[in-house]
Amino acid sequence: MRPVHRGRWAWAPVILVAAAVTGALAGPLASAASAAGTARPAAVQRVGTARSTIPHSATGPAARSPGTIGVRLLDVPASSVKDPRAREYVVDALKPGTTIHRRMEVSNTTTSAQHVTVYAAAAAITRGSFVGAAAHTANELSSWTTMSRPSLDIAAGATVVDTITVAISSTASPGERYAVVWASVSNAGDGGNIELVNRVGIRMYVYVGGTNPATSFTVNTLTGQRSSAGHPLVRAVVHNTGGRAVDFSGTLKLSAVTGGLTGGPYPAQLGTTLSPGQSEPVWFVLTDQVGDGPWNATVTLRSGLNQQTFRAQITFPHAPGTGPAAAAHPASGGIGVDTILIGAILVVLLAALAALVITAYRRRRHHKNHLDAHQEL
Repeated sequence: MRPVHRGRWAWAPVILVAAAVTGALAGPLASAASAAGTARPAAVQRVGTARSTIPHSATGPAARSPGTIGVRLLDVPASSVKDPRAREYVVDALKPGTTIHRRMEVSNTTTSAQHVTVYAAAAAITRGSFVGAAAHTANELSSWTTMSRPSLDIAAGATVVDTITVAISSTASPGERYAVVWASVSNAGDGGNIELVNRVGIRMYVYVGGTNPATSFTVNTLTGQRSSAGHPLVRAVVHNTGGRAVDFSGTLKLSAVTGGLTGGPYPAQLGTTLSPGQSEPVWFVLTDQVGDGPWNATVTLRSGLNQQTFRAQITFPHAPGTGPAAAAHPASGGIGVDTILIGAILVVLLAALAALVITAYRRRRHHKNHLDAHQEL
């Protein structure tokens, strides 16, 4: 068993899905209804907490017990203890034939007992979103994943710890797989004709192979835009050049090409996920009214422990619309104050050492000349 860290707990980002057997969807974060008999996949997005509210349209105990069902991951691989993604998701690189265990907590903050089903299902990264498949749809990773307690009865206000076991097949081929561990609650709808499914989940990013590929990405272009209401936006097209999926956070800063005007930092809109080789935009919504420019735009993006900064000169259209796309380039690191100070100290030390060497040499030379003169006498 690989070592795990059991320190500070991190809430896992989740999404609520309320699906009806007739194909209709309900719930505050659900998408529009799809074709009858089919529930659309649910993106497992960053929503700030790992709690999903019981739908108010449900009948039975849940409808009379406002509250939430929540999940959080309790264990982090020792090698990834500093990686914020590993605190939120099951993120690992495993060899074929490896088995790991991760504990998760399922909580019930409603005022009545809840029956919770816990299971793994397939997921994919599509159009910049991590998307959980509908119902119990399986893939390789979900088939390798089991729960120690797939069915939980949780009292009101109580928590239960379950264990996720991932047993990689000994014949598994190299590559990264995606899945979600769901905690699901079902409730009868109005008149008992519709079943509402409320589920909350933890993402899984598991790479199978001998070595963990590097995480790397680049920003191709930056583009200034104005919405139909005239609000300024910046679109950064990002390409995943590494071997693992990336989830982006970050900031945008602006400085006028001429003059001293600055803007930001503006946070990136969260939720963009890319698998290796994919390209999608990351958006920045500016909270200030800015002129057309030109502006020096600096974008810093992070995924886990990886952080990179890119720059480009952009302009905003005067009216609603899209400005020209500007090629982005990696920002030069420059020389920091600490580096300059250390360099100055080294120069002083080297100068002092050189002075000592020269003084010692002159003294030795003077002593030798004095001895030579004494011998001649």
